[in-house]
Amino acid sequence: MNSPYQLIIFDCDGVLVDSERITNEVFVQMLNELGLPLKLEDMFEQFVGHSMEQCMAKIAGMLGRQPPENFLAEYRVRTREVLESKLVVVPGIPEALAQLHLPYCVASSGDHEKMRTTLGVTGLWPKFEGRIFSVSDVKAPKPAPDVFLHAAATMGFAPADCVVVEDTPTGVRAAVAAGMTVLAYAALTPAQRLRDAGAHVIFDDMLDLPGLISKGKLAVAAA
Repeated sequence: MNSPYQLIIFDCDGVLVDSERITNEVFVQMLNELGLPLKLEDMFEQFVGHSMEQCMAKIAGMLGRQPPENFLAEYRVRTREVLESKLVVVPGIPEALAQLHLPYCVASSGDHEKMRTTLGVTGLWPKFEGRIFSVSDVKAPKPAPDVFLHAAATMGFAPADCVVVEDTPTGVRAAVAAGMTVLAYAALTPAQRLRDAGAHVIFDDMLDLPGLISKGKLAVAAA
């Protein structure tokens, strides 16, 4: 692969593993049980791409009080059960990874425990083990650039030499703030929202990813 980039940084949920809809169905059900009349589309609009700490703060604001003490523990139990039975990789990811000849890693808003589950269930863990970074490792969550800068520094690359694969406006803004090129996967998020967040290239088929990375600046210029 003849690419101007030196490191590929993947988001996890919605980019590597097809978990966004599964986990948010559980999340919205639990919020409904608390009396919040939210729908699945509200989750993608207001919560997806944010850290769990940010989500819990948002819930407290909506309720006007803190959620029950066991809310987060219950959410993790319920999502783990569903993920272990239903989770699959994002279509095209195994084929795309097989064609990539650059170093790659994960930088996610999810915590390490969640990624051990999602990457483990889907069989992707061995491909990323030792190169997995979480917002729990840094001071500020996305849309701050911290987790992407941390991943690049740990892997030994300058931000300008990194290309990020993201699927949420929050993640796109974080990668742009880090000074990295952003390829935005528009499977569940409207392309215009990703474009407005600053994505350099929008695509909707993971099989196209190796070609976009090999084209590098040409793909960005044509977008």
